[in-house]
Amino acid sequence: MKQISTITRSKEAEIMDKFDFKGDELKSVLETIDKINAKLGGHRVTIKGIQKLLENHPRKHLVIADLGCGSGDALRQISKWAKKQGINVQLIGIDANPHTIQVAREWSRDYKNISYRVIDVFSEDFDDFEADIITCCLTLHHFENKFIKKLVPILSDKASLGLVINDLHRSKVAYRLFELYCSVFVNSDIARKDGLTSILRGFTSEDLENFAKELNLKHHITWYWAFRYQWIIYSS
Repeated sequence: MKQISTITRSKEAEIMDKFDFKGDELKSVLETIDKINAKLGGHRVTIKGIQKLLENHPRKHLVIADLGCGSGDALRQISKWAKKQGINVQLIGIDANPHTIQVAREWSRDYKNISYRVIDVFSEDFDDFEADIITCCLTLHHFENKFIKKLVPILSDKASLGLVINDLHRSKVAYRLFELYCSVFVNSDIARKDGLTSILRGFTSEDLENFAKELNLKHHITWYWAFRYQWIIYSS
């Protein structure tokens, strides 16, 4: 059994981080990731976070952007939820990988309220961007700590209500349980490897509290099964 450490965040790269990853292999891995996320209840973490932000600011029209949108599955789930709530929502998916955006557009063609943009959030292309809420679903762990400290204030400044960050709890139990889950339900070697790496790049509540303290954030952290943190950051 592979020895692992969860004391600090891993800096090991993920295969999906490569911008030249594309084609049928990319589609297959994205499909596997979406299935894992659906089975393990990942979307409810994001939607419940949006609901919390709206508790004191009810809206009938919203602009919600998802950073690191992948296949757009989170946006499609938010669209379905908003329709049931009678909320008119404009959804924008942002990803730096043009090949991923191409897949997201293809898989979201029946959703007229979803659009996609290829943007590097640290570039000038993001300067004029605005939204009511920005979500970040299984994306923050792809950044090293120094870039998280740079990114979160940028996003907070552009979201009038706040941020909903949905990401992984770094723990040995989560790692071993995901290994077991993969042995039964996951056929993709890339999804399996990246999933395990993602857990080691994930967070503890102490990590998130330290970011919040250093950045002077008004925030709230909630733990969800299966080993997810919902980190809500309220815009000032």
